[in-house]
Amino acid sequence: MAQHGTNPGDYKTHESTYGKVMGMMKWGTVVCVALAALVVWLIA
Repeated sequence: MAQHGTNPGDYKTHESTYGKVMGMMKWGTVVCVALAALVVWLIA
């Protein structure tokens, strides 16, 4: 069963993972907007 409580080592891992996820979301948004703009440009 999982242990409950805080471990200082977990915070470092959490911050690293959080930073990577936020970076992926940021670049994913940029790519989606660029792709949508390309599709609109091709249709117009």
